[in-house]
Amino acid sequence: MTSEIPAQTQQWPGETAALDPAPDHGETSYTGRERLVGKRALITGGDSGIGRATAIAYAKEGADVAIAFLPQENDDAEETRRQVEAAGRTCVLLPTDQRTEEANVELARKAIDALGGIDIVVSNAAFQMAQPGGIEDFPAGQIERTFTTNVFATFWLVKALVPHLQEGASIIITTSIQAFQPSEPLLDYAATKAALNNLMVNLAAQLGPRGIRVNAVAPGPIWTPLIPATMPPEKVESFGEQTPLGRVGQPIEVATAFVYLGSDEASYVSGTVLGVTGGQPVF
Repeated sequence: MTSEIPAQTQQWPGETAALDPAPDHGETSYTGRERLVGKRALITGGDSGIGRATAIAYAKEGADVAIAFLPQENDDAEETRRQVEAAGRTCVLLPTDQRTEEANVELARKAIDALGGIDIVVSNAAFQMAQPGGIEDFPAGQIERTFTTNVFATFWLVKALVPHLQEGASIIITTSIQAFQPSEPLLDYAATKAALNNLMVNLAAQLGPRGIRVNAVAPGPIWTPLIPATMPPEKVESFGEQTPLGRVGQPIEVATAFVYLGSDEASYVSGTVLGVTGGQPVF
């Protein structure tokens, strides 16, 4: 199958406007069905990619959202806000570098103050950077950055928010197919996603008696700015072709999983990983 994605590269963390082709976040393709009316959601990494698509879908389903993002991603965040507000909902922008516990405590406080409470937590922000060399060539400091962004920030944010979550709340963590089928160039990233799956299961057991559900969504290859910003151009060109469906996934195709897990339709679903992988197995 001929790739739908031409070879391209971007500077990290990447920007949506530079992607070729433009990704689908559900701006016009997604129709809401009032599945999240009255809910309030905090979405990290909500400026672009899966986070933006989830924010747009949540808004179209009736939820107000707060999105966290790195300060340098403000342009993308503003576009997310524009799309959420076009759906008639509130979107609060909370620029945050989540690599300290203090930053996550402050993020939780600001989100609760802005929305009057939180019903859905989507921990989606992540860092990856492909490294084609072996472990001997691994850059100093990268594994700390990857684990702090992906695992520690999730832990700290959930810790800060749990005292404020009510029965019926939903916590959803973005993991990855990499947790099940790790790629050698993503050695550290894949390890963090496996750790997040384990964290999710433990949190589901711990928080279940309070009526708080905890789940994970494991995307496969999805077309977001992270891809050309963290992978060699020749890998970008063939991105997604290895899946049984033979193509890259779009952010809105993942966002639908977050809608389901955040909705009351998933009231008996907790401690599970929902794969959105184009056919790659998550077990």
